[in-house]
Amino acid sequence: MATMLAKTDFIDLIPHAGDMCLLDGVLSWDDTSIHATSVSHVLDTHPLRSERGLHAVHLAEYGAQAMAVHGALRGRERGETAPRPGMLVSLRGVKLSAQRIDNREGVLDVYAECLIADENGAQYLFRVLHSGEELASGRAAVIHPSR
Repeated sequence: MATMLAKTDFIDLIPHAGDMCLLDGVLSWDDTSIHATSVSHVLDTHPLRSERGLHAVHLAEYGAQAMAVHGALRGRERGETAPRPGMLVSLRGVKLSAQRIDNREGVLDVYAECLIADENGAQYLFRVLHSGEELASGRAAVIHPSR
């Protein structure tokens, strides 16, 4: 199991740039799962924040970014020299236990587990926790357009 990656270790592997890269680091990852962290949800400059704050539905984007990082890290392990572009095409069974998340100080723990992956795409389960409380969970699918 690979551990502890700073944002600088994966930022060039994913298409999310600047403030839109919501994850701060990776605590651990292996061939089937990843555990990332973030504190960006409390930032006034969060790119998804509205005048009402940051809605919990945006936790799906945290899950999707964990998927992207995981897929890119797996690709790098296989010797791929460039990350594969992906498109989020489906969210299913999403459960939210909060309305807003910008009012929760501290770290978000973002987990993603790969259910199936091939050259055409992948399906993952994701969960986002704050202080041990699950705020969001669901299943997401991504496709990889032809190169």
